[in-house]
Amino acid sequence: MKYNFEEIEQKWQAYWSENGTFKAENDTTLPKYYVLDMFPYPSGAGLHVGHPLGYIASDIVARYKRHKGFNVLHPQGYDSFGLPAEQYAVQTGQHPAKTTEENIQTYRRQLDKIGFSFDWSREFRTSDPSYYKWTQSIFIDLFNHYYCKNEDKALPISQLAQIFEKEGNVNVNAYCDEDTDLFTEAEWQKYSQEEKEQILSKYRLTYLSDSEVNWCEELGTVLANDEVVDGVSERGGYPVTKKKMRQWSMRIGAYAERLLNGLEKIDWSDSLKEIQRNWIGKSEGVEVHFQVKNAEEPICVFTTRPDTIFGATFLILAPELDTVLDITSEAQRQEVENYIQKTKAKSDIERQADTNKTGVFTGAYAVHPLTKEQIPIWISDYVLANYGTGAVMAVPCGDQRDYEFAKKFDLPIKNIFKNADISEKAFVDKGNTVIAHSQFLNDLSYKDAYKIVLEKLESIGAGRKKINYRLRDAVFSRQRYWGEPIPIYYKNNTPTPLPKECLPVALPEMEDYKPKNGKPPLANASDWAWDEQNKKVVSCKLIDNKTVFPIELDTMPGWAGSSWYFNRYMDATNEKEFVGEEAVNYWREVDLYIGGVEHATGHLLYSRFWQKFLYDIAKVPVDEYAKKLINQGMILGESAFITKLNEEKYISANTEEGVKIRVDIKYVNASNELDINKLKEENTYFKKANFECDANGKFYVEREVEKMSKSKLNVLNPDDICEQYGADTLRMYEMFLGPLEQSKPWSTAGITGVHSFLKKFWKLFYNGDTFSVNDAEPSSEMLKTLHKTIKKVTFDIENFSFNTCVSTFMICINELTALKCNHRAILEPLVVLIEPFAPHFSEELWNKLGHSVSVSKISFPIFEEKYLVESTKKYPISFNGKMRFTLELPLDLPVQEIEKKVLELEETKKILQDKTPKKVIVVPQKIINIVF
Repeated sequence: MKYNFEEIEQKWQAYWSENGTFKAENDTTLPKYYVLDMFPYPSGAGLHVGHPLGYIASDIVARYKRHKGFNVLHPQGYDSFGLPAEQYAVQTGQHPAKTTEENIQTYRRQLDKIGFSFDWSREFRTSDPSYYKWTQSIFIDLFNHYYCKNEDKALPISQLAQIFEKEGNVNVNAYCDEDTDLFTEAEWQKYSQEEKEQILSKYRLTYLSDSEVNWCEELGTVLANDEVVDGVSERGGYPVTKKKMRQWSMRIGAYAERLLNGLEKIDWSDSLKEIQRNWIGKSEGVEVHFQVKNAEEPICVFTTRPDTIFGATFLILAPELDTVLDITSEAQRQEVENYIQKTKAKSDIERQADTNKTGVFTGAYAVHPLTKEQIPIWISDYVLANYGTGAVMAVPCGDQRDYEFAKKFDLPIKNIFKNADISEKAFVDKGNTVIAHSQFLNDLSYKDAYKIVLEKLESIGAGRKKINYRLRDAVFSRQRYWGEPIPIYYKNNTPTPLPKECLPVALPEMEDYKPKNGKPPLANASDWAWDEQNKKVVSCKLIDNKTVFPIELDTMPGWAGSSWYFNRYMDATNEKEFVGEEAVNYWREVDLYIGGVEHATGHLLYSRFWQKFLYDIAKVPVDEYAKKLINQGMILGESAFITKLNEEKYISANTEEGVKIRVDIKYVNASNELDINKLKEENTYFKKANFECDANGKFYVEREVEKMSKSKLNVLNPDDICEQYGADTLRMYEMFLGPLEQSKPWSTAGITGVHSFLKKFWKLFYNGDTFSVNDAEPSSEMLKTLHKTIKKVTFDIENFSFNTCVSTFMICINELTALKCNHRAILEPLVVLIEPFAPHFSEELWNKLGHSVSVSKISFPIFEEKYLVESTKKYPISFNGKMRFTLELPLDLPVQEIEKKVLELEETKKILQDKTPKKVIVVPQKIINIVF
């Protein structure tokens, strides 16, 4: 009987949906296993064959764990708010609510078609008010807390206000703005309510401030650092400049040390951990204060090498620092201002990568804290405001960038390293030298000089020991429409959270949702004011700043809803809290999380921050939400190229002439032949084109492996693969391509092998068109094949080596086919064994084997060692050292019996030809050699 995958897959997908086969229970005594895929955002293009890779892997594990007796939570939903969804809506001239819904329907249809065992009863979308109600609630919790360094956790801001009331902030050890002034309890009590709120905002974990941000004019919004790549927006590739704006930010920096330490207790890849460590960027050093002539405030410089301070001959500031214009002389002001404007057009990466050092003298001088010499203050774009203090103590003798800068602008270079040659470049081996020309540090090693100069700086009030982090507070505002409204209204210009009982504050319906005149879209909403007395959103015309106040116009960034979603799946229908205590204490954390490494400094960092905060306020029982994380590799596309000689002539040969251009791979078959007629029919660009074919009238394209994307015309739709080969073939082929973590090229030509394997497996159950499985005892060879397969597949699934599982299945079916096996005792366990990989296929065969219960509910086959223990040995039989034939004998046969049986063989007699052997050498379980 033919393997009719289309009919089979539709049948079992309907069965799973109707019976809620994969629904997880919160009320159970079974051990739990929570496997999760990174939140997908529903793009307009739908899925291509690269997207399901991680989903298939997680589904294999989810199905396997069910077989092993676990209560498995394997949910799915949609990260439906954010810039990608809104940009797609803008490009298609539709409303994001409409396009998002349409895209979700496409995704759901495609996901169902591949046969994933998701618990759809827990589905949600970040753009649903019933979900973002809790995102808004968490935002308010962050607003109402500060970070206490003594307790090393978040505490209510109300407690901090009580401390200020009793003793001011002199003894407060909390994470706050650098410019926070000290005050006594008496001074606090004299402050107005507005002044008190301004001070408290310097401590709140989410706060409003003027920040230097990445501004994208084309998108009309601020972007996070991880959303900017090489000076352009990750989404759309639009120019990004630096701009100072009033923005909401989150004090992720307060959790920097805990984010570092937490990496030690989670099973994530070393490479991803290293990416996060570098992004957090912990440095231990000294903050040195340089007084500026005619200025009240000193310039603070962070350095990890204070022992080199006597080599500091100038200071360099980041151009965007406020301090720059404050200290700039009138003579230099125009030049400085021009340089600042030029810097704004460069990304941080461009600024640091530029080998051509540029800079401008400010006209100001700083006083060296130890020599009291005046040293010039410059600005240069290779110094960044978002690292350290944004000021560098330039020591050109020991830093190549400073050396090049000094050489270019003819600034002094003082050598403070004993016997070091700095005639052509800076001295780099600073840790293995002796300090010189440095007063009281002369002849000291680096370590000894470090301690002494720190003590000296501290004693004169010119420096202090400090730990610095590269991690900066996360900008949380977006000047766009399609995002969570920030639950804040402005009472007398003071940010005030909306009452939690009034959440959600829903996104207003707006036909025109595009930013205008630099203002956020919500500025155009007619009803976007808060009636404090009646506790509801009302018309903006009613704003009187007495009882009706304006609501925040910015929305939350795309990462807000994905920073806690893994907790919501545990209790997705709870209307009283974002997750109930019983549910969260049962599921606790994600056991296996699968997603791309590209989220290392975005989602994977922000979500860890939110989880630690929720842990601090006793909302969740663990401070790391994902025990194990696997970053799947990419499936690469095979792009197709042809060579264009002129407007009408195209050739396929590789030549130096002409220009290589892409053609959509849908016009190319597995043999790389281009379907010219179809291309001309569907693409007007090629309608009049002349294609130079070979002698057989065929035109072949050149292929190149690169990232699969719509823009490269190399995208394959999984729907097409499912229609041609079936979802189970797609699932197994994607796993067969190679190790999960590695990137690998897609080749449609290879998929036929996997499809043939499934058909070969299917044939084991049939005799012609008749389903034929017998109940006879299987042979030892059949049992051996079964149990070595069980052993290997079990081990490989546990170690996420899914490609080798598929290879093992192929070997197994080849062996069973050779043995003509159709034995129930062999085939039933095999059907269960392959179910995680080919679930529709397995369900159908399990049903035909006479079972009414879904195969997904059946226990996984257990490996039994006894079936692999060999009882016989195939001996090579040699004559005078030359092997002539083999003989299978029992392993426990005595040497004398072995010798007797060999000599009695007709083959032996023919070779000996009546000659008497001189010696018969028998090495048990190895060889037999007859010498004659």
